Amino acid sequence: MASKAAAAPPTPYPSAARISDSECYPQYSASLKCLEVYSADKSKCQEQFDNYKECKKREREARLERNKTRSLFS
Repeated sequence: MASKAAAAPPTPYPSAARISDSECYPQYSASLKCLEVYSADKSKCQEQFDNYKECKKREREARLERNKTRSLFS
């Protein structure tokens, strides 16, 4: 007897539970790629690290802003 897999309901806003779902995935990938190339000198990757950090900061601020309008008790 085969059972049907239930599809997950769509989320009301983007989820970043997986890094590949994040808006910052390109910056994340660039940081890792830089580390692969310059593993001996991580200081050469500082620009990529800073770009990723800024992106995550913007992503967090956007999430906090979205959550301001949501209430646990409504």
